[in-house]
Amino acid sequence: MSGILEGKRVLITGVLMESSIAFHTAKLAQEQGAEIILTAFPRPTLTERIARKLPRPTKVIELDVTNDEHLGRLADIVGEELGGLDGVVHSIGFAPQDALGGNFLNTPFESVATAMHVSAYSLKSLTMACLPLMQNGGSVVGLTFDAQYAWPQYDWMGPAKAALEATNRYMARDLGKQKIRCNLISAGPIGSMAAKSIPGFSELASVWDSRSPLEWDLKDPEPAGRGVVALLSDWFPKTTGEIIHVDGGLHAIGA
Repeated sequence: MSGILEGKRVLITGVLMESSIAFHTAKLAQEQGAEIILTAFPRPTLTERIARKLPRPTKVIELDVTNDEHLGRLADIVGEELGGLDGVVHSIGFAPQDALGGNFLNTPFESVATAMHVSAYSLKSLTMACLPLMQNGGSVVGLTFDAQYAWPQYDWMGPAKAALEATNRYMARDLGKQKIRCNLISAGPIGSMAAKSIPGFSELASVWDSRSPLEWDLKDPEPAGRGVVALLSDWFPKTTGEIIHVDGGLHAIGA
């Protein structure tokens, strides 16, 4: 029995640790039949080491999503490797330390601008860089952290994720005519490298201990990875502009 991504070619960003959602997305995508290619920044060698733990070897490309030169050459590099693309996974987020950890009211605009550029605008710039390779349509899937609420310690990453979610909707509007679906997975907290960069992350994550209807495991990124793979597949052929929650159901529960 073939996998749900059999014959698909997928670019995946953000593989930094074996504990990351992006790593488990890459692993599951290969297990489900996809050919994949990874991007990394600022340390491609780190991603290359982690990639050796995947079921099959895969190429790693250096890609800074704020660098126009990197974006400009991406289609040529990926095209030589895979011939085209059927899916893109955006698992990129960053905010300077002074934009996190309770410093919301004192964060300078320069730090806010960096968070917005890397965490939200890059969804559009990455997708447009890959667009020439998606002649037959495809699926773009990003990762968010529910931007409906103000979370402890999350500060300017909250507005950045809200911008990401809005960007996803506008991309869905404008790329639908090219048969490209754009969706997000809203995952619960995972103890990844990105999480470890948030001061007071444990306070944020503790919300899940008391409010999540389904037991939530900070050490298990696979459920979110499964959500990404499902959206990359043909099993959601008419779903776009959507946010699918993989958070144990916490989004549905009040105080």
